[in-house]
Amino acid sequence: MRRESDYVDEKVPSKGEGAADLAMRARKRKADVATFLQDPDEEIAKMEMNKKKQYESQPSWNKDVQKSPHMLIPTPDKDEPVNIGFSHFVHLRLSPARTSPLPILGWANRDDVWKNMLNKEQTYVRDQHYMQKHPLLQPKMRTILLDWLMEVCEVYKLHRETFYLAQDFFDRFMATQQNVVKTLLQLIGISSLFIAAKLEEIYPPKLHQFAYVTDGACAEDEILSMELIIMKALNWNLSPLTVVSWLNIYMQVAYLNELYEVLLPQYPQQIFVQIAELLDLCVLDIGCLEYTYGILAASALYHFSSSELMQKVSGYEWYDIEECVKWMVPFAIAIREAGSSKLKHFRGIASEDLHNIQTHINSLDLLDKAQAKQAMLAEQNRTSPLPSGVLTPPQSSKKQSTGLKLI
Repeated sequence: MRRESDYVDEKVPSKGEGAADLAMRARKRKADVATFLQDPDEEIAKMEMNKKKQYESQPSWNKDVQKSPHMLIPTPDKDEPVNIGFSHFVHLRLSPARTSPLPILGWANRDDVWKNMLNKEQTYVRDQHYMQKHPLLQPKMRTILLDWLMEVCEVYKLHRETFYLAQDFFDRFMATQQNVVKTLLQLIGISSLFIAAKLEEIYPPKLHQFAYVTDGACAEDEILSMELIIMKALNWNLSPLTVVSWLNIYMQVAYLNELYEVLLPQYPQQIFVQIAELLDLCVLDIGCLEYTYGILAASALYHFSSSELMQKVSGYEWYDIEECVKWMVPFAIAIREAGSSKLKHFRGIASEDLHNIQTHINSLDLLDKAQAKQAMLAEQNRTSPLPSGVLTPPQSSKKQSTGLKLI
């Protein structure tokens, strides 16, 4: 609003001068609004288009080779984000082709569904050596961050799939970066969870709630900025088949009834939770990056059942998962000694969905015990697992009240 004094001191322009002045002011306001509403992505796109035109105008021995740019976050060595070529990581433990264990599906061709699942496993690969790109970070920092994200998921009643999506985003994003400092880890972690919640949850927590759980360490605008950086770095590939998704498929196939209803859970919730807790512990160890999600889930199932059932529901042969099973032995022993957790009940969560809610156990203490056992077994050169799974219940005459059941 203009004050009356503004009008008193204002010089009244002539008719011609006034029209010209008004036109100039209108153009200026329009320019200001255009600048204010300017989309940064449009400017970036224009710059990239100009660069592309300049590049195409220059002679090149191979114009077909193009790289997808992704964003690097600012670090002490990089004052501003820069674009670099995206490198596809070659996984050392790519899962072999295997026969489909899926039953006949009424809503899709089972071979096509299985092929799509295997393609995702080959596409969404991780770099097990990405910590070497971050000399200021230690694997323990990743462990603490993921353990905290589990706790956040339980507080907000988020699903297991949400947590494992966030874990996948975090690991794959860190593999695209260099020299990340530890003060940025919490921001990257909570931003990954923010993305995962919006993809998976029907009613995800609000942005201010994610900022709140960081106790002031991460502001809302910082989370939004990091969210965009992460998605660009991942080239918007945000739909992997997580380890808990593979476990759900294996369990469904193991407990299929005659009606072959695969869309509704057919397995006991308590058994699913027990195996999921083993995976929760394993994923905290950076050594899990050496194996694909399908192999990790199959190895965890093996420790609760048998080699025969594992082969039936996953399509893997024993030699495909043998190394992962041996690596998982100390974690399985730690879970067995701690005892299985009871199925938790959450207010407002339907009873049939309770097993899907991510829970938080005393993971850090269990991980310390598992890693200590891992070092002891390595020293004693005891690399062979038990023949039918470490966590397979004993015979009926020797059973203890562990709550475990044989699948």
